[in-house]
Amino acid sequence: MGLGGISNLDYTVLLCSKMIETRAFYRDIMQFPIEVDLENWVNFRVGGTILALRPRGVWSVCDDGASVSGSAAAQLAFRVPPPAVDECHAELVAKGVQILREPTDLPNWRHRTLFFRDPEDNIIEIYAEI
Repeated sequence: MGLGGISNLDYTVLLCSKMIETRAFYRDIMQFPIEVDLENWVNFRVGGTILALRPRGVWSVCDDGASVSGSAAAQLAFRVPPPAVDECHAELVAKGVQILREPTDLPNWRHRTLFFRDPEDNIIEIYAEI
């Protein structure tokens, strides 16, 4: 089967310089349920996948190196039904999250999108297919 047989992304790990703040963001702001909660590892259930957090730095495989402040390491896109984009926007604003781009229709992509950042400066997109 080999590499060509890969058909699923099972989990994503975000490397964190601000583990406490980022954990709170995904738990309290994004409201993702926690499945595993350890000092140096947190798993959030997001539909059929896992979003994991771990501290940036030296670990058993390599040294992650330093992050550049204000620079995104990842963009995460979360799909919702069309009316939910505006509802998510209202919730985020009410919770004090700084919005990068308010809900916007992108006809070429057939998406309605909303962009903001997490505490690690990763870009978060909430979108709906329209």
